[in-house]
Amino acid sequence: MTTRTISRTLLLVVLGVATVAAQGQVTFDRLVRAKQEPQNWLSYSGSYMSQRHSELTQITPENVKNLETSWIFQLNSREPSNTRFEVTPVVVDGIMYIVQPPNDVIALDATSGRMFWTYSYNPSPQARPCCGRVNRGVAILGDRLFMGTIDGHLIALDTKSGRPVWDVTVVNPEAGYALVAAPLVVKDKVIIGPAGGEYGIRGFLAAYDVATGKEVWRFNTIPGPGEFGFESWGGGSWKTGGGSIWLTGSYDPELNLTYWGVGNPGPDWNGDNREGDNLFSNSVVALDADTGRRKWHFQFSPHDEFDYDAVQIPVLADANWQGSPRKLMYFANRNGFFYVLDRATGQFLSGKPFVEVNWAKGLDEKGRPIRIAGKAPSAPPGTLISPGNQGGTNWYSPSYSPRTGLFYIPTWANYRSLYIRDKVEYVEGRRFAGGGARAEVPGIRVAGNSYSKETEGYGAVRAIDPATGDMKWEFKMSDLTWAGVLTTASNVLFSGGNEGYFYALDARNGNLLWKTIVGGSVRSGPMSYSVGGKQYVAACAGSALFVFKLRE
Repeated sequence: MTTRTISRTLLLVVLGVATVAAQGQVTFDRLVRAKQEPQNWLSYSGSYMSQRHSELTQITPENVKNLETSWIFQLNSREPSNTRFEVTPVVVDGIMYIVQPPNDVIALDATSGRMFWTYSYNPSPQARPCCGRVNRGVAILGDRLFMGTIDGHLIALDTKSGRPVWDVTVVNPEAGYALVAAPLVVKDKVIIGPAGGEYGIRGFLAAYDVATGKEVWRFNTIPGPGEFGFESWGGGSWKTGGGSIWLTGSYDPELNLTYWGVGNPGPDWNGDNREGDNLFSNSVVALDADTGRRKWHFQFSPHDEFDYDAVQIPVLADANWQGSPRKLMYFANRNGFFYVLDRATGQFLSGKPFVEVNWAKGLDEKGRPIRIAGKAPSAPPGTLISPGNQGGTNWYSPSYSPRTGLFYIPTWANYRSLYIRDKVEYVEGRRFAGGGARAEVPGIRVAGNSYSKETEGYGAVRAIDPATGDMKWEFKMSDLTWAGVLTTASNVLFSGGNEGYFYALDARNGNLLWKTIVGGSVRSGPMSYSVGGKQYVAACAGSALFVFKLRE
């Protein structure tokens, strides 16, 4: 094993020890019933349903203008100054847990930002994650926190002290694997999967025993010989098929199914040597949480050559569909379509573009894209495709509000890219892309398409009616957005943008209620919690975590 240095800075004053020790243990039952304790934020998306919706109501459309900064936590990282802070905090009984990039876990007083302890982890120099040395958060169960590292380790920490309980190697960083997503805890297992599709990895999801770190089951997101879907890969292309896991999945306790979005196939932009649909890339998979066996899958973009990862959050909702109650899944996909699926069976119910789409003219009765001839990566100068390479949306979290019945998507609108195809050979640890994509340039004409300032791309929050797929309103920003969305039961919506503002909107109509400058791009999913009867809203921007509450 590559030599690693692990250090722990335990800033434990007597009061701090007492406070952390007084925290109640997070049982599986509490995770299942997370909606019943809105004062806490117990997982990456807030609950197993992944709606990123808070039942707190103290902050309202009428008083949100009185929000002010409560406290700020500045990064004290050994990483470069441009390191992105993309974590969503977990809050339990007044204690906040965050991950400072790349892999330092910190316990804070959720009312003041006072630090209780820090666990510092130095990743192997062989770690080479494709898209930033980032981490999106921890999972919690009992008295343990769980974190994946960019050099492929899964670590369990004691919640009271930050001391490591166990440390297991999940993947080899030298081959391009990394763990960046917040894990998901289900029953007595912690589930996680690796990033690294741009390096020709073979992706998977795996569950580990929370007590020992022993692997319990594994599901290959790129099937091998004898596994369902293997025939969808031409030749030996499955060996370097990609299929990353970038984001945390969801879970339905009644069905005992866990749902995960799977990344793009490799190489990204040239599918010549991977004939077939390339399962389970660009899919959502539903797995039995006890065994890891596939219950169903749905592939959004078969044989993808646009880098349209399906790693967006599978959002679960119990709602009426065509007059009858149904277990639904809402999925805003990077490929530009918004989907509604039956989450018990995987049946396709509806799909409709939420941004401009020019690579497909629609979806057939089973949800398969109806491709447009000639819309594929090509030799320079390339082919103009919308949505562009970052997609209509990406890893930043959407939100669903049971109060309004609307689904809210952080969106790149009018965004296009020139897709270029190139040859590539697989070399372990090197990029395995097969081309590239770049933003269109004003004045250029490609394949009969022209660019104009009137259609320049912008960031937006778009509210979608899931029953019809129609857009109900749009909040347009002056720049693009990398921020997730949070809604509350009082009809306040929080999000941010690349221009450095953090916003509060009316979730019913998109009207701007409040905004503040945070001095950097908002690159996380906002969350909310309360302590002592006071509601807080938190989001990361630039190199800091900002926490707001109402002026007293």
